[in-house]
Amino acid sequence: MPRADFYLIDKPRFREQPLLLVCELTKKAFAAQQPTLILTRDYAQAEAVDELLWAFDEDVMIPHQLAGDDDDAATAVLIVPPGIDTADRPLLINLRETCPGGHYQRVLEVVAADPAERDGSRTRWREYQRLGFELHKNDM
Repeated sequence: MPRADFYLIDKPRFREQPLLLVCELTKKAFAAQQPTLILTRDYAQAEAVDELLWAFDEDVMIPHQLAGDDDDAATAVLIVPPGIDTADRPLLINLRETCPGGHYQRVLEVVAADPAERDGSRTRWREYQRLGFELHKNDM
């Protein structure tokens, strides 16, 4: 059964920079040798994630790139802005406002503290439920 984990941001350091939580989750996935897709809302967010993955932890080097290159299959973490097609991977971090299509075993939803973000996450929660996902909520 596929699984969806919702990470609801509350801690000050993640409130100020929600993408830091994306980096922390990516670091865990990389340590577990899980090839990962990060679906971003737009190209600017993709670039922000790309830059932050280089800078957030000086002791960790996570191989990553923006999707759309010939090296995509060999790169541990792909950052995917809208409009770029990539092969499915077992783990997906979703920053978009809709549930992702495709086949994966686990999806991580990072939800900012903003009330509009919370409303959108409730809609996605119900959609995952309808699709038969095992659901988990984590307060961050």
